[in-house]
Amino acid sequence: MSASDHDRVRQANLSPDKIMHKLVSLAKRRGFVFPSSEIYGGLSSCFDYGPLGSEMKKNVKDLWWNSMTRKHDNIVGIDASIMMNPTVWEASGHVSSFNDPMIDDKTTKRRYRADHLIENHIEKLRKEKREEDARRVGTYYERASESEDPNKAFYDIIVAEEIKAPDTGSADWTEVRQFNLMFQCNMGALADSSGIVYLRPETAQGIFVNFHNVRESSRMRVPFGIAQIGKAFRNEIVKGNFIFRMVEFEQMEMQYFVKPGDQQEAFEAWREERFSWYTDRLGIDREKLHWYRHDKLAHYADLAYDIKFSFPFGVEEIEGIHSRTDFDLRQHQEFSGKNMEYIDQATGERYIPYVVETSAGCDRLFLALLCDAYTEDVVDGEERVMMKFSPKIAPVKAAVLPLMKKGEMGEKAARFRESLSESFPVQYDESGSIGKRYRRQDEIGTPYCFTIDHQTIEDGTVTARWRDTATQERIDMTKAGEFLGAKLA
Repeated sequence: MSASDHDRVRQANLSPDKIMHKLVSLAKRRGFVFPSSEIYGGLSSCFDYGPLGSEMKKNVKDLWWNSMTRKHDNIVGIDASIMMNPTVWEASGHVSSFNDPMIDDKTTKRRYRADHLIENHIEKLRKEKREEDARRVGTYYERASESEDPNKAFYDIIVAEEIKAPDTGSADWTEVRQFNLMFQCNMGALADSSGIVYLRPETAQGIFVNFHNVRESSRMRVPFGIAQIGKAFRNEIVKGNFIFRMVEFEQMEMQYFVKPGDQQEAFEAWREERFSWYTDRLGIDREKLHWYRHDKLAHYADLAYDIKFSFPFGVEEIEGIHSRTDFDLRQHQEFSGKNMEYIDQATGERYIPYVVETSAGCDRLFLALLCDAYTEDVVDGEERVMMKFSPKIAPVKAAVLPLMKKGEMGEKAARFRESLSESFPVQYDESGSIGKRYRRQDEIGTPYCFTIDHQTIEDGTVTARWRDTATQERIDMTKAGEFLGAKLA
């Protein structure tokens, strides 16, 4: 093996823009993600998952679901309706406060998050080693966030600091205004206020309103959790970075109900478990994951951390772990008039449980996995692109590649593929040279390729090739399913 072969697996040394361009191109070409309704020009920040993408996304969701509901005997799942009684969103605070402070560039008509412009400006000052200026603006920003009129305060900072639009350099700004992010629609025959409903902006409220239903039907005792995977919708003004921020997205959330006073212990336990899930189960590079503690908390929280990932375009959140106190259940008790207390049957104690939430964005995680896996290396003197997925999330687990597509070899390969496909997603590829077929499988992240050749006819063995190192070994084809199962466990 040459020195270059020993250096097979190395991350591409490319600029962030080039990496994202290559990822978006690969995702469409190979069937991971397509622009939605592309033949009509598409729709901003809406995407469709293709054959490989839908398979891989299902793998991610299954791994999350199993880690939550199968691993823990005190966590169960639900699948709540997307549309709910509109009073739910009044109780949760979304109707009155689910807003973003937006500012428009008068020249280009483009819209930006005012708080993000200020935060990016502070970060720029730090990078320029202007720490005193960064602290000064940071202090103004904190005061502005807590002021009676944060919109005016944000505008004053943007003007005073001469903050410009990041993509045009313009500084001809409108005033800062609040935009509600919920999608509003009408239910029924009349288009008036009595029929207004909302597409849910988060999945958590479907869990909270079903607290007693789940507890009673599943005979759960505190502490216990309710998990859910589902669609959510936000009328994002600022979109972009491929599937990172979309108007229609999927959340994987779990609300863990605990006795007041026990939330800190539960919070730390879930913080540790969730971080380990990314590294141990999904195989994400630990160096690309970061903890971020929120100093400015949401109205419902008393403690919040984010797990962030180093995307090519920056370090961004993929999951939040939040201590939500008893805010949600208490609000729903007030607005619905229904008692949301829990009664401890052993002690007779009554209380409204506190909640520790784990909330992961499935689409953001999908993009993180693409970014983490993308690799360019050299094998046998040839450059290749490889998606170095963990075998657990790879959309195709194995490929069957006959050297000859006709005759006994082709027949054996077809039967072999059929036997494997009963347990695993398998591709069958008989087109082109064996080298080209290996490259195609490497590019979609298939961990194993089984080659059917002349020796297979003689002794019933196949060549098993491992994606990451391109090393090969002969195995009995009747043991291939067992071999693959062990590797994927």
